[in-house]
Amino acid sequence: MKDSALKVLLNGILRENPIFVLILGMCPTLATTYSAINGLSMGLATFFVLFGSNIAISILKNIIPDKVRIPAYIVIIATFVSVAEMLIHAYYPAIYDSLGIFIPLIVVNCLVLGRAEAFAAKNTVFRSALDGLGMGIGFTFALTLLGTIRELLGTGKVFGNIVFPEHYGALIFILAPGAFIVLGYLIAVMNRFRVR
Repeated sequence: MKDSALKVLLNGILRENPIFVLILGMCPTLATTYSAINGLSMGLATFFVLFGSNIAISILKNIIPDKVRIPAYIVIIATFVSVAEMLIHAYYPAIYDSLGIFIPLIVVNCLVLGRAEAFAAKNTVFRSALDGLGMGIGFTFALTLLGTIRELLGTGKVFGNIVFPEHYGALIFILAPGAFIVLGYLIAVMNRFRVR
């Protein structure tokens, strides 16, 4: 029996959060979340790609031959990534410069391709849209939370707003080791309180 629409939506946010539960998309998670705005921006870009590609793949699933299924999915995903990259470059050049190569790398994010193969290719457009919405919200939430904590502990700011003087911050939290430390603690906390 298929899950309810609400369960499909909440699945990516709670039970199968891409970062805290499935541990997918670690490259952009660890590399771009040294600030809250970067985490939010990367999350929203991935959300856009995930949502759009899930819908497109669900619509085209019966047209795409099995032999070229994966390459076709990658082309669809790359199309949405290109649109996201052009929009960010045109309207938010500072964020584009900050995220750099990680925007085009959304094409090979295992979360996006995994959801295309595991869910969108086997479900209706509506359910695929809900899955993309839930997974995208979960991914964006995780990156924003990680970026917020790292920025706060490292610089004393949140979204650029000063919370405490910067000289009280610990530089390690905005460097690579800080990403692993904060992510490890967040995974532990989420596993403790996660809905089973």
